[in-house]
Amino acid sequence: MATKLNRKALELARELVKQGKVQQDVRDDWSEHAPSTDDENAFIDKHGFAEFSKWHLGIDKEQSEGTKGSVSFPFGDFKKVHRCAVISLESRAAQHDHEDIRKAAKDLLEEIDAE
Repeated sequence: MATKLNRKALELARELVKQGKVQQDVRDDWSEHAPSTDDENAFIDKHGFAEFSKWHLGIDKEQSEGTKGSVSFPFGDFKKVHRCAVISLESRAAQHDHEDIRKAAKDLLEEIDAE
């Protein structure tokens, strides 16, 4: 599998959880809470792609660097970690045999739920 755990993203997610920057929502909310393409593009324009990639637990070095196709498994809205996103990405990572990402999401969810 080319997609691997983005450790910088995991560090950011854990730090946000420690700071209490978490949206306590339920699984099915992510479809409504996920940033739109326009929101993503505005974030990239303002902060750069490196910062954008930190909001995704998956990174694929085989894809063109600096493209949206090189990142996957988003966990938040550029302000907070969304519990619903973490639940969703844990499930998707398991479905696609990305065990390192699945485990990171499971651990992150446990940190969120402990708060």
